[in-house]
Amino acid sequence: MIDADLEHWLTLLRRRRWVLHVGGDPRGPEWIAAHKQWGDCADVVIIRDEGSATACRIPGDGFTDVLEPLWVTWVYSASPVWTLRAVLTLAAPGSPDEPVCLIPAPSSCRIPRAGRRPVVVRPLG
Repeated sequence: MIDADLEHWLTLLRRRRWVLHVGGDPRGPEWIAAHKQWGDCADVVIIRDEGSATACRIPGDGFTDVLEPLWVTWVYSASPVWTLRAVLTLAAPGSPDEPVCLIPAPSSCRIPRAGRRPVVVRPLG
């Protein structure tokens, strides 16, 4: 069951028109991810289970594989609620507080292609 706090942050994802990725059976997914493309970067969140999620900002245009980045400028891992809070309150691209230092993407920021079948991708909103 999704608690009210998590539902609040998931509702914000929908309102802000993030794209949803669901891995495995949609009725009991192995993982859920979402991304928001900003032009030359994207914000990504991956929820692996009730207690584990990772968010990151990745450089790249709309053709970059958002689920298997090589580089990130920001990364955060915690519970799904805290991770969604962090990514949805991250400074917007182009703002003075935007994270810009490139670091190699940790493995928690990736879902390898082999682990993505089947996958459902759809815009939220």
